[in-house]
Amino acid sequence: MSLSVGQVSGLAGITVRTLHHYDEIGLLIPGERTSAGYRRYTDGDLIRLQQILLYRELGFPLDEIAVILDDPHVDELTQLRRQHELLTRKSERLREVIAAVERAMQARSLGIALTPQERLELFGDFQPEDHEAEVERRWGGTEAYTQSRRRVASYTKADWAELTAEAAALTEALVAALKGGLPPDGAEAMDLAERHRLHISRWFYTCDHEHHRCLGELYVSDPRFTATHDAHAPGLARYVRSAIVANGFRGGR
Repeated sequence: MSLSVGQVSGLAGITVRTLHHYDEIGLLIPGERTSAGYRRYTDGDLIRLQQILLYRELGFPLDEIAVILDDPHVDELTQLRRQHELLTRKSERLREVIAAVERAMQARSLGIALTPQERLELFGDFQPEDHEAEVERRWGGTEAYTQSRRRVASYTKADWAELTAEAAALTEALVAALKGGLPPDGAEAMDLAERHRLHISRWFYTCDHEHHRCLGELYVSDPRFTATHDAHAPGLARYVRSAIVANGFRGGR
């Protein structure tokens, strides 16, 4: 059983003109012709067409596809394995691109109006929007959440540079306190916790001690936040949480 050029065109989703071109360059020569000279495509032709279209989807030029398919040392199964590997790589790359676009969309919705290069300079691998879902789930609709969104939307690159530099200095001081063996309920650690609270109040929202305590609990209950802190020093998330709790008691007296 064979198919006409029109039938193959409809089945494969390509134009008749494309099939004619493949025939003319010797890439896909129909296995049969009618007595009137019309092209008829066999099952083997359809298999070859499928391989051609897969390689085209992967970006290969027609001349390279011809060389690949006509290699006498490569059988059909090997071709399929090769295509599967290439398609898997492409799908992984597409997932990365999709994730990047989704992060950009989320960043825009948060009001982080920075170019990709500026984001890389300021945040490195950290993606603030990766934590947005958890933040919105916990505090969405609150005055603090609304206040934070409003403030962030107005920040320039210079503002973000100052914010991140201040945060980095605070993190460095907390790491030094942890590594120096300072107790989290000691005066120095509590002072750093207070600096942390004031940093949030300055840049994001008015953070009272209760909000701060909830944030500290998030640092140890959510693996993403824990990993972000502990990447600087193992145990930093719990240390910061403990210092926040201690500072809260001090502030409440």
